[in-house]
This record gives sequence, C-alpha cells and structure tokens, in this order.
Amino acid sequence: MSERKSVSVEGEPDAGRREALGCLAAWSGAALVWTFAGGVPRAQAAGATGGGLEGFSFVQISDTHLGFHKDANPDVQGSLRRAIADINALARPPAFVVHTGDVSHLSRPEEFDLGRQMFQDIRVDRVHTIPGEHDALDDGVSGYLKFFDHDGKGRAWYSFDQGGVHFVALNNVLSFATSHLAALGEEQLAWLKRDLAGVAHSTPIVVLAHIPLWTIYEPWGWGTADAGQVMALLRPFGSVTVLNGHIHQVMQKVEGNVAFHTARSLAYPLPTPGQAGFGEPAPVKVPAGELGKLLGTRQLTLVQGGGPLALVDTPLDH
Repeated sequence: MSERKSVSVEGEPDAGRREALGCLAAWSGAALVWTFAGGVPRAQAAGATGGGLEGFSFVQISDTHLGFHKDANPDVQGSLRRAIADINALARPPAFVVHTGDVSHLSRPEEFDLGRQMFQDIRVDRVHTIPGEHDALDDGVSGYLKFFDHDGKGRAWYSFDQGGVHFVALNNVLSFATSHLAALGEEQLAWLKRDLAGVAHSTPIVVLAHIPLWTIYEPWGWGTADAGQVMALLRPFGSVTVLNGHIHQVMQKVEGNVAFHTARSLAYPLPTPGQAGFGEPAPVKVPAGELGKLLGTRQLTLVQGGGPLALVDTPLDH
C-alpha cells in the first residue's frame, strides 16, 4: 500500500456493536473481471481489453458500504456508480457479478434496498452476493436475507455452477469480532462437505467468503478460525480460487492448489495490517486529491500448476 500523509481516522456515533463495526471496512477501488479459459482463472481490471480469451468472465466488486457518509468517502454511491459504468462499458459483457460482502454499512433496510436497486443497473443476468459483518448487525443476516436470499432457503450460503466451474458462496461473519477470528461453524462445514462430494476433483472451484480464509492479522480478526477445515475439503481439487473482501486492500497468497485473493472495495481506505497507531482497523481519510491515487485496478493472470502470478496495478488517477 502506498505511504499516506496527514492520515486521520473517523469515528462512528452509534452505540454498541454498531459503533464498533461502523468504524470498520472498505477500500475504494475498481472491479476485477475474472475469465475462465480451459479451466484456468485469469483476472483483469474492469475496462481493460479482453485479449481474445475464450471462456466466460465475471466481475468481482466488494464492500460498497452503502449508508456510509463520512469524509473518508462522502459519496460511496458515486463510487459504486463508477464501478457499474466500468462494468457496463466492458467490450465483453461478463456472465455475472459477485459482491463479496458489506453491501450495507449499518444493516438498515434502506441500505439493502438501495444496493438491490443499484445492482439492477448492472447489465448482467445475476449479481451473486454474500454477507459481510456490516450486513449482519443486531439481527444477524435476517435483514440481509430479505433482500438477498439467493436460493430461497433462508440461509446465507449456497453454490452454483457456470461454464464447468463450481462456485461456493460462504457466510463467515456471524461470529465476527475485531479481537478474534470468525468462523463458518459446524452446520455450514457439514453443508460444504456434502456440496463438494458430488463435484469431480478436476472441476475448477471458486470460493466466495467475505473475511479472508487465511489469517492475515489475527488481532484485527482478519482471518477465519476454521479455515483449515475448509482447506481440507478443497485440497483434492486441482484448481481452487478464493475471493475475499473485508480487509479492503489487495493481497494474494498461493498455498498448493489454492490461490487466495483479497479485493479492494468501493468505500474508503483501511490501514495496512498492524499499522502503527491503529488499535483496530478504521476508515482512513487521505488529503484532498489523494484518494483517486489510492483507487486502482489490478490485472493478473493465474497460471494453473503453481506458476507465478503476473500482476499489473494501475491507479485510477495517474
């Protein structure tokens, strides 16, 4: 992450857990377009050319935090609209969009409703979402599910198939707290085991989970306690890509057959893990004119078989 000057942290006036979580999340950034060709996932920045790849593509956005109104980003709706315009301008339309958590900032019905309405402006057949911890305040995911119950089963995890790829959408935010790692829990792990049992090991797997499935910084809760059990279930598959949000900065890790990618968001910056002066992650305000330099796109190619990642990062303002 680039060095920041004159950094300030914004508070949130609401009390209790809402107050604590109101200070968390997001990083402004652009969408990633994921393409599958020959079972190999590749990614490029929204707005980049398709390079003649065959297969299908999809777009990842994350952490829109609709309802946030403070100086770190006073126009989160505008950030989302810009991302939607970029997606709709793609020369090769994506098959769908995935949103990896924190649609809302404070789990309010009007925030979920706004998100649902704005997602309808994306010219794709479907926007697949998972909840973030900001979508699960007070009453868990019950409010979120009134707007985003994808399979009608009243739970926030599900799976689907597209173009020979199996997608698994998980919920790892219900036990969230900044001081310890969240978990999926036994019920969801049992469901995941059953879901994967019918999938051939040659099938590429894409996992969506808001909080990273590898421990980035435990004091801030940037990891998932039972991720090891998830990895054990995924280990037999030849190609696994895990897409996360939550930490609101781009990080990658490759562990055997599993490639982990965290995403930028469309709200506001967060400090780097363990950054001095931050007891917990909170919205970061940057000087006027600097925010656009921190918003960016990443083009990457994921080579099957453990090859290196080819990365190109381009800020929106350069």
